[in-house]
Amino acid sequence: MSHSAQSSATGSGPDRQILTTALAGAVAMSVAMGLGRFFYTPVLPAMMAGLGLGPTEAGWIASANYAGYLLGAVLAAYGWAEGIERKVALTGLVSTALLLLAMGMSSDFIVLAVIRFLAGLASAFVMVFTSAIVLSHGLASGRAWVQSTHFGGVGFGISVSAVMFGLIILADSGWRMAWIMAALLAFAGLAVVSRFLPRDVVRIGAAKKEPPLVWTRELLALTLAYGIFGFGYIVTATFLVAIVRDGGGSSLFEAGVWLVTGLAAAPSVAYWMPAVRRVGLVNVFALGCLVEALGVAASVLLPLPAGPVIGGVLLGATFIMVTAFGLQAGRQLAAQSPRRALALMTAAFGTGQILGPVVAGYLADWSGSYTWASLAAAAGLLASGAIVLVFCRPRTA
Repeated sequence: MSHSAQSSATGSGPDRQILTTALAGAVAMSVAMGLGRFFYTPVLPAMMAGLGLGPTEAGWIASANYAGYLLGAVLAAYGWAEGIERKVALTGLVSTALLLLAMGMSSDFIVLAVIRFLAGLASAFVMVFTSAIVLSHGLASGRAWVQSTHFGGVGFGISVSAVMFGLIILADSGWRMAWIMAALLAFAGLAVVSRFLPRDVVRIGAAKKEPPLVWTRELLALTLAYGIFGFGYIVTATFLVAIVRDGGGSSLFEAGVWLVTGLAAAPSVAYWMPAVRRVGLVNVFALGCLVEALGVAASVLLPLPAGPVIGGVLLGATFIMVTAFGLQAGRQLAAQSPRRALALMTAAFGTGQILGPVVAGYLADWSGSYTWASLAAAAGLLASGAIVLVFCRPRTA
């Protein structure tokens, strides 16, 4: 081998390594979030019909998952996993696959709620600890695209699961087979992640204890808005496919709506980045809330097929972006205590997620449709955007 060829091969090594690291993160997010967390949405209408569940029961099962996620995110904020992040993340992925399998074998309301609670716990551990590993390598390498690739895995997982669910519908295999196939996909993803996920977090400098969090007006407003956003987005993220079923859409159309949601979500962090550079995180957060509110309202106010498709596209285009950029804004507002700020913002977000499906389920049972629940969610999203616009502006000197 010539010297130039050898140099080229050597130089490409780090590029290949960071690429496989980013892809391992994307696959982990696909399994934990796209399957473990959000696969409930496309399967929900068939489960409700097969098990005789109403919107209230479906909402409680969904909220159990978000309660598990909230507990996992809070537990992950402590230092017990220092040095074993990879082991915890892989254990979370194994648990996710097994819990997906368990969903296909269960019928009891309480058992399903417990399974979804544990799945939420597992998905939080995977999200936190794979993100710690992958994003630290991306930061150390100076590759800004690692973050968008990693979080794009959520949308990719939603898209893959939608295609798989469509095939199951064509084969007339039923909702139980859908969960079993999701489990097999999760095991396949686990194999990829275990092969390519780096072993350690890249740490720069010595670890130091953060000072107590200083609550400013801006940080308090952002945390409140973030919690309201959790309530607003999760209603449609949970019941979108049920809205299609309620409106008389076919099973294949249900899968198609979930597919366009995932396709819009996968690149969303990347295609909103130019807007962040032009107008800033706060304005993009507020704009994302407005765009999503329009989609949430459209999903129930416009007839099929336009309403749910527009709702799915606008939900996918915003919910990951607003989630990620909201936390980024929190880090900027609490520069001395970023981990504490992120933990408390995540708690507010998780609380909103828990309340959303329960409130929406009761409203749907009371009114006989998902219209009032979705409009309440849209109002919450508008309120979230308004709060950050009014209270989170940089103060002039």
